[in-house]
Amino acid sequence: MKLPIYLYGSEVLRTPAKQADMDRKEEIAALIADMEETLATADGCGLAAPQVGVSERIIMVDGRELADTYPYLKDFKRVMINPVVLEESSVTADYSEGCLSVPGIFAEVRRPAKIKVEFFNEKFEKVTEEFDKFACRMVQHELDHLDGKIFVDKVAPIRRKLIAKKLQNIARGKVSAHYKTKID
Repeated sequence: MKLPIYLYGSEVLRTPAKQADMDRKEEIAALIADMEETLATADGCGLAAPQVGVSERIIMVDGRELADTYPYLKDFKRVMINPVVLEESSVTADYSEGCLSVPGIFAEVRRPAKIKVEFFNEKFEKVTEEFDKFACRMVQHELDHLDGKIFVDKVAPIRRKLIAKKLQNIARGKVSAHYKTKID
């Protein structure tokens, strides 16, 4: 089922998500299926449960559509339940980011170039994996949502001032998106 994507200004996006209860596997699997359908119709490369109004530590990233630009992403799709960052590099990288919860805004964000994450996958198996390049960027962007952060929080102050009016408009619902949206 396609779920609405909560927009900038929604409280659920600013609330740190709670651990997903691993005893609720059927409910988690259903949420993951709904998130996957929602992500596919929104043409994004990542989605966190808070973005669909569920304050639980679940994310998905799917880089397969970006394989023309980043060939190493041709088979890259991950579901992460209760992810924990174990390590992050001191080396950083800058890249322009956007977000389904902040439609129409893109800005440079500096993040660690590599991270190591422990998580449960969609089969509820514990996994530890290292990420770099654009895969690392996608994972970190979605992990921020689990902590109540949005990429615009990390932009340079001058850029933040330049996009302030657009952010206010999104928070008021004055935005157009080709997918179903919601503000709480």
